[in-house]
Amino acid sequence: MNQVLSHASAAGATDDSRVRLDRLQAIAGQVLALCRARGADQAEVACSEERGLNIGVRLGEVETVEATRDRGVSLTVYFAQRKGSASTADLREESLVATVEQACAIARFTEADPAAGLADAALMARDLRDFDSWHPWAVDADEAVALALACEQAGRDSDPRIDNSDGASFGSGQSLSVYANSHGFVGAGRDTHHSLGCALIAGKGEAMQRDGWYTLGLAREDMEAADAVGRKAAARALSRLGPRPMPTGALPVLFSMETSRSLVGHLLGAVSGGSQYRRASFLLDGAGERILPEWFSIRERPFLPRGLRSAAFDDEGVATRESSLVEDGVLQRYVLGSYSARKLGLQTTANAGGVHNLEIGANAGDLASMLRTMGRGLLVTELMGQGVNGVTGDYSRGAAGFWVEHGEIQYPVDGLTIAGNLKTMYQGIQAVGGEWDPRSHIRVGPILLDRMTVAGG
Repeated sequence: MNQVLSHASAAGATDDSRVRLDRLQAIAGQVLALCRARGADQAEVACSEERGLNIGVRLGEVETVEATRDRGVSLTVYFAQRKGSASTADLREESLVATVEQACAIARFTEADPAAGLADAALMARDLRDFDSWHPWAVDADEAVALALACEQAGRDSDPRIDNSDGASFGSGQSLSVYANSHGFVGAGRDTHHSLGCALIAGKGEAMQRDGWYTLGLAREDMEAADAVGRKAAARALSRLGPRPMPTGALPVLFSMETSRSLVGHLLGAVSGGSQYRRASFLLDGAGERILPEWFSIRERPFLPRGLRSAAFDDEGVATRESSLVEDGVLQRYVLGSYSARKLGLQTTANAGGVHNLEIGANAGDLASMLRTMGRGLLVTELMGQGVNGVTGDYSRGAAGFWVEHGEIQYPVDGLTIAGNLKTMYQGIQAVGGEWDPRSHIRVGPILLDRMTVAGG
């Protein structure tokens, strides 16, 4: 860590998070009692409290200093299979009463939905373990500004071709949450998050190129040093100077570890319960089918210490568990909450609210070795646009990166379009690298595809 990081004061001595969690838990219990008193057959409530500090600087000057403190209660009631929801940021008793009455009134005017209701009581989590996700940082505005300024200055000082900046930002926050329902389940969580990033501009006029870098972690010691972030942002911007034309046609494409997780994201969308029961997925009814190469695997790991999405229960209180999403290239299951599971005649996979830490198995080494394997083709480091059709799998996105010959980067390229169909792209994956980006809950290395259609700008 650099010196600016190291002298930030510790927060443990004044940590009152347990007291605040107890207060939220008491509010949750109060809301459930109000729901029962008004005749609700089932009810669930989520209470949250967030605090944060966000700083923005540009060209050595402070642009924004924002301290936030938010809290809220959201609840859902069920009268048989009629559902009503409401929320409030006012935690006074009269406001809670009014919010419950509003939810009950909504439920009375909605149509019955056979899939509505809480997750099954037998599925509620019982092992409410801790995942080392609480690391508050008592950083004040002056320290945060110093971090952001140091980050930007390190980048600007690293090379005379860094002529401008889009600024640097620092953020630190903490969140407390309680979920409770009428099954008697009560689960509490607390986590922290810290980030520091910088975006720099290299070159002048029409030759300008922009890029950046950021670091994040649940704990400050998980973050890169401020000067290292600035220098990396500068190096990335400089590497993009002087883009040149490249061959077009059907070419091998290597997605960097920062862009490869988007391919996993498209798969998650296709196998989500909502896409399946709406019949709007290019992987419709794909469970049990081989959708990826035989060596390919995706495993969900919700219990990783200090994992970005570690959790003992999902947003419905259902106990999470380690399980395979893809094994030997075969889709093992969908990504389901209780509602989508009932719509499909299946059981929830404890994914209400999303997946919890995915690990994609690797069969290759670092990026350099994957470039040598590819030999000739396109390394994609940035994706632009939203040209992905979730129903057909047709894929067409803007891209930038580097042209590769003889297993080595030759020059930067931009203004490209890469196109294909996701079903074919998944089957055409040649390799997954062994290094992954720690800034995401999707742990996947660079992904090499055998070919995509590449068109220059």
